[in-house]
This record gives sequence, structure tokens and C-alpha cells, in this order.
Amino acid sequence: MKLQRKNRVRALAVGALAVSGALALTACGSDDTTGGNGGGGAAKASNIKCEGKGKLLASGSSAQKNAMDVWVQNYSGACKGTEINYQPTGSGAGVTTFLQGQTAFAGSDSALKPEEVTKSKQVCKGGQAIDLPMVGGPIAVGYNVPGVDDLVLDAPTLSKIFNSEITKWNDKAIQKLNPDAKLPDLKIQAFHRSDDSGTTDNFTKYLKAAGGWKHEPAKKWEGEGGQAASGSAGVSSQVKQTSGAISYFELSYATSSKIPTVKLNTGAKEPVEATVDNASKAISEAKQVGKGDDLALQLNYTTKADGAYPITLVTYEIACDKGNKAETLPATKSFLTYVSSKDGQAALKELGYAPLPTEIADKVRATVAKIS
Repeated sequence: MKLQRKNRVRALAVGALAVSGALALTACGSDDTTGGNGGGGAAKASNIKCEGKGKLLASGSSAQKNAMDVWVQNYSGACKGTEINYQPTGSGAGVTTFLQGQTAFAGSDSALKPEEVTKSKQVCKGGQAIDLPMVGGPIAVGYNVPGVDDLVLDAPTLSKIFNSEITKWNDKAIQKLNPDAKLPDLKIQAFHRSDDSGTTDNFTKYLKAAGGWKHEPAKKWEGEGGQAASGSAGVSSQVKQTSGAISYFELSYATSSKIPTVKLNTGAKEPVEATVDNASKAISEAKQVGKGDDLALQLNYTTKADGAYPITLVTYEIACDKGNKAETLPATKSFLTYVSSKDGQAALKELGYAPLPTEIADKVRATVAKIS
């Protein structure tokens, strides 16, 4: 059963990638009017209220790309007249494009900064941009070490690896955490994101909070040394093909490419694996720090609860609370209503994402309903 499930998850993720084609996702390209496409959970066309016609442009987080692929495919089964084009350009680029008024909404793995909210008032006439949590999940630490298929690391060791202070896989610090592993005398090839990335922001927030990271957390990589690649697809591809490699990316990329992932020594009774359920346990500890309809969350990166995986992220869809463009408002609201619905959230788990906790999901649905 476990092998069958893994194969099914991989097939779903690969299928989702195929749907995206050249990263242009079109809601008019499917002949499936029932939403029964197998893409991470069939959408029921009767539960999707289609509003608006024409093209809806969006961009941002590559962390949610696999989720967005499936959402658009499912939405297309019901809404033939709407073309949705989501470009996974990275969180930083997505926010910039949105603030320039070029897209209807953006995806970001980090909440908006105060200055970005202020700037958004130029685009959101009479309102401002708000953060809507939509996708949750673990940031997996994937590795490629010949002969090692079970690896435990902790935050201090990860911080030193990604800051080029630990450079060999048989380093004493790694050996101490893995006394039974046959660690090779192999150079560590640490890969990080070249683009401004919310995944990087969340990963370095974890390193700072739990591992003594020497740099300030940011979307732009600040660590010393290492090698860079663009997007989650880029760094996961490098890990897959490079002996000695290690990097950070969403679990769906590890699952689809069969990349082994690190278990974390958090101080809990047992090392914690990067799984959807374990990430959900950590995300459930998040606190809302946004005001009013802004649902920005503060995650707990230092949890020591048994079975709670602390390297998590929440991807936000960023949209205007008021002042959305008349030509894109109906479709934007319709699409965000679907992705935040029970059907939309149910499509996530088999792709390696964590559906939103009920309390958070209810707030998101209520807020989306008020967008104008």
C-alpha cells in the first residue's frame, strides 16, 4: 500500500506538471466538464461558481506551483470561459508584479511587508493588499548521498552546512547525529535559490530561530558559499543529479523526483520526518499577526512537540481587499473561492501540501467573500 500511494502521488504531481505546459495554465484547454481529472482530487463542477470571462494573470511563489496546476485544471472543468495564467516566477517577483498593477493576484510564501502594503494602495483603489493563507506544507531538506537513505540533522548542523562551515558528509557533527550511517568522505554541495524566494525566507527563519544562523532571514540568499539555481524545480533538479548535494524545497518536489529527505532532530522524542501531517501539527501552532482582513500568520519554528515538523511555510494569495479591477474581480473572486473551499483544499494533501487548519480556512473563506 505504501508503495502504491507513493506511485500515485508521483503520478499526480507529474500529471500536474504536464498540465502546465509552458507554464501557461489555461482554463479553456480541458474537455473535462466534471472536474474528474485525477489531479490531486476531483473537483465537482457543481461546487464551483464561475464568474467572469477572459484572461486572469497571476504570478509568484513556485512553492505552490504543483498545487496551482491542479487547481487550474480542476477549475477549468467548470469554467470554460476563463483563462488563468499563473507564472511561478518566485515570491519576490510575484509581489513586485502585483504592486505594479500587472496581475490580478500574487502568490507569496512570505506575508507582505508594511511598506508593500502601503504601496499596494496605489493599485487597490480605496483599499489595500491583504494576505490570504492558501497553501501549507513542509519545506523538505532533500539530499543525494550515495549509500545513505536515512539521514538525521538538526538546526545548528544545517546552519553550518548552508553557511559552508561544514563541508564534508563525514563531518563529526553529522556522524554524531547518525552513528549507524556509513557517511562517505564526500564534499557537500549545498544549493540555494538564486531568485528572491519566500521558501528561502521561511527556511532561513527556521535556521535563525532554531540553529543560530548568522545572517538575517530574507527572500534573498545571504549565506556564504554554496551554489544557486532558480526556483524550487531548479534546486531539486540539482539535488537529483549531483552527488553530495543538499537543498531545501517543498515536499511535492521531493516526492515527484523520489529525493530522500532529512529527518530533523528537534528535541522531540524521535527525529521528525517531513510529511504533510507532521507539518500540519506545526502549522496548527501558528498565530494570526495580520490586522483585520489581513490573515498573515506567525509560524513556530522552534516547536519541540512530538511529530511536529518545524520547517514549514504558508503560501499566501495576495489580492486587494477593495479596489480590484472591474474586469478581473469576478474571476479572481470565483477562483479564490474555489481554491479556499473544502474541495480546493482537499486536492492538496496527495501532492505533498497541507490543507489549511479549519479555523484558518474558515477565516480565509469569509474574507474572500468580502473582496470587492
